[in-house]
Amino acid sequence: MLDSSIRAVIFDFGGVLINIDYAATIQAFRDLGVDDTDILYSQAQQSSLFDAIETGQISPQHFINRLLELMPAGTSPNQVVAAWNAMILDVPKSSITLLEQLREEGRSIYLLSNTNALHIDLAYRRWKKVSEHRPEALFNHVYLSHEMGMRKPDPAIFTRVCLEQQLDPGSTLFIDDSPQHVEGAQKAGLKTIHLLPHMSLQAIFS
Repeated sequence: MLDSSIRAVIFDFGGVLINIDYAATIQAFRDLGVDDTDILYSQAQQSSLFDAIETGQISPQHFINRLLELMPAGTSPNQVVAAWNAMILDVPKSSITLLEQLREEGRSIYLLSNTNALHIDLAYRRWKKVSEHRPEALFNHVYLSHEMGMRKPDPAIFTRVCLEQQLDPGSTLFIDDSPQHVEGAQKAGLKTIHLLPHMSLQAIFS
């Protein structure tokens, strides 16, 4: 049951509203001949290259070219993109149903995602398969790290969202599957839920 003091909800995207599998991307890069991908990328710690694309400091093409430098000769840009996107799975219909329900109830809902142009393009295509509405039509506002020039878990990103949307952090709930992002939101004064694998997003609002 949601705390009655909550006036707005900020959702993470990957691992909360859309299914993702980091291991799929790690394996895809290994299949291309990169053996240290698990050092370069993990849910908790990312290399500067991945940080750069998620904060919009480099273009997708620059990112692809940098990754190609790590790949065996003959690897194509399309193979790199496919490996990078392998983690993006499906959008459960239940996610869309929940968001539509919250909007009908008059709740303010927001999306705040660490992402990049390559991932969000595919994620939106997956979204379109289960919803006639683009995310921008369901959320009061969509915040994407590569457009903002900042990323979670920096507390400043949560403060920025609250200031721009005139939200009281103390009556705003943030839901994310990454503990470091939850901690960042807590430092900014938001109420939080760390969504664990066994937890049901729908149960939070029932």
